[in-house]
Amino acid sequence: MFKDISAQSFFMGILVAFAGFASSFAVVLQGLEGVGATPAQAASGLAALSIAMGLCGIVLSLWSKMPISVAWSTPGAALLAGTGVVEGGFSAAVGAFLISSALIVAAGLFRPFGRAVASIPPSLSNAMLAGIVLPLCLAPVTAVGIDPLGGILIFAAWAVVGVFKRLWALPAALAVFVGLTAYHLNGSFDPSSMPGLGAGLVFVSPEFNLQALISIALPLFIVTMASQNIPGVAVLKVNGYEPAPGPLFASTGVFSLLSAPFGGLAVNLAAITAAMCAGADAHPDTTKRYWAAAFGGLFYILFGLATGVITWFVSLSDPVYIKAVAGLALIGALTGAATAAFSDPRTREAAGVTFLVTASGLSFGGVSGAFWGLIAGGAVLAMNAVFRKDLP
Repeated sequence: MFKDISAQSFFMGILVAFAGFASSFAVVLQGLEGVGATPAQAASGLAALSIAMGLCGIVLSLWSKMPISVAWSTPGAALLAGTGVVEGGFSAAVGAFLISSALIVAAGLFRPFGRAVASIPPSLSNAMLAGIVLPLCLAPVTAVGIDPLGGILIFAAWAVVGVFKRLWALPAALAVFVGLTAYHLNGSFDPSSMPGLGAGLVFVSPEFNLQALISIALPLFIVTMASQNIPGVAVLKVNGYEPAPGPLFASTGVFSLLSAPFGGLAVNLAAITAAMCAGADAHPDTTKRYWAAAFGGLFYILFGLATGVITWFVSLSDPVYIKAVAGLALIGALTGAATAAFSDPRTREAAGVTFLVTASGLSFGGVSGAFWGLIAGGAVLAMNAVFRKDLP
């Protein structure tokens, strides 16, 4: 196994971890704080996710000898950001994380359950995802309205660098964010307040209630499976690998369970970073590319140990900047989900209803719009199937 290690896979692993972490850690922090996490709890959740997805990626890649990259659920974090604090606060959110993780394990272990999840019309699940991320994707525009110079600089860095190298667009925006924060602080903070390196994990006692189950657990499970795990398997297959999906799903669910008591929402199979690990840039030999994913997991763990410093720095910045970076990180998810949601004319109306109800932020009976959007879209889809004769 160790003879398959190469410098090419090592450096690809560094790039994968940096791109995966830098592109969306802001979304994770926004999501955890959105459901009531304190800064310390949000930092703990970020660290727990980084360590869990690093360990899971290493185990799965070395066990299967396939480039299986694991990531946190960015769409799930976007869902949390729009859900708001439920009854029971962050403890109830952690209880929902545990339930969602258990459902992912069940989807992997029990084939009928996994097939039932896969049978949710892709147009509806993608419309729900588009509705979830839309409010966050508006943050860069809002940032320009609040601070024109700072907002434009962040957006320009993302847009200009993205023209030449899409992979570096988000790190460029993040670099501008760091520069703007340092400029505005201008020596006004005490360096002795900087935390030391270390995971800084904070245990959160879970609480279980119906509102958290419906508003967080079920939508989190659906978006994680539909927008992350299932596409993650598809990326591997496109690159010539034939993994057994069930054990992979169950494994990500187990590591999600381990991270949940410390604030981790979910880890899952990656799609974008999986494509990086599974491509020719990772290694010319397809049988040796698994080390790129394994090294990526190692560096995820190292980033996880530095989350205390990262969240400390973010806490010193203007929130509008980090929201702008988070919004830019989700534009790709929004456009991809919207394209898939509205591509089929037979389900376009139902997808539109799902998208609008979800994006509206409707909260009825204490339950978030993501759930009601899926219910409303499913009802329209069912009625069209029964009564509409003009649809093909």
